[in-house]
Amino acid sequence: MNADLELDCRGMLCPRPVIELGRRIGEVEVGRIVAVATEDAGAAYDVPAWCRMREQEYLGVEPAADGVPRYLVRRLG
Repeated sequence: MNADLELDCRGMLCPRPVIELGRRIGEVEVGRIVAVATEDAGAAYDVPAWCRMREQEYLGVEPAADGVPRYLVRRLG
């Protein structure tokens, strides 16, 4: 899936990937997609939970070109 903003959070440990997501999601317009690429295993739980708490839409996970998980979030507001 194409994203409007790609966050390269490779090498960052929990909770840095979701901190980056929270800090930068405002850079895209409502309805646009942010991708967070990270090998941090905690992101599988943290990103969906962050979306629920912040009322954003979690779209799922897919592998990046290098195989690292890429978590997709649609900005709702």
